[in-house]
Amino acid sequence: MKHTCRYLQQNTELQRAKQIAHHQPDRIIATSIDQDPFVRKLSFAATSRITKEIAQDLSEFKCGLAHLFLQHTSASLTINENYDSDVREDTETFLNKIVPEGRSAPWKHTIEGPDDMPAHIKSSLFGCTLTVPITNGQLNMGTWQGIWLCEHRDNATPRKVVVTLNGI
Repeated sequence: MKHTCRYLQQNTELQRAKQIAHHQPDRIIATSIDQDPFVRKLSFAATSRITKEIAQDLSEFKCGLAHLFLQHTSASLTINENYDSDVREDTETFLNKIVPEGRSAPWKHTIEGPDDMPAHIKSSLFGCTLTVPITNGQLNMGTWQGIWLCEHRDNATPRKVVVTLNGI
């Protein structure tokens, strides 16, 4: 770690970036993306939708972070493989196995139906936030990585993702 830090301090490109950052204030842009209800069985591969919605704002950043926040407690955000849809189906199968649903499940909180409490648990397992690096105006993710918006309810409702971009 110390060797890496020493290397970074000697790196002239990093020094130049620090000079630019010193003279250029951080930018912060916030927007929200509304997603219509979608079928629960397949989590929505949201990468292309999100990048399309924020493309113009994203292009203004050389370096920074994109923070995504889902304003719901029965859906979630995660990053996972984005190529093979079997991964999404297998993930749904696994979640249903570890968090059972139905009238025989042990949950007390069933105000909105038998999938209500399981949806909250599944949402807690994945979470409602993501932070993705921005490099040269694009989300800097791996080749096979994609953003999933996971719906955990049978009767889905519209979902809202707040995106905050921060950087230079």
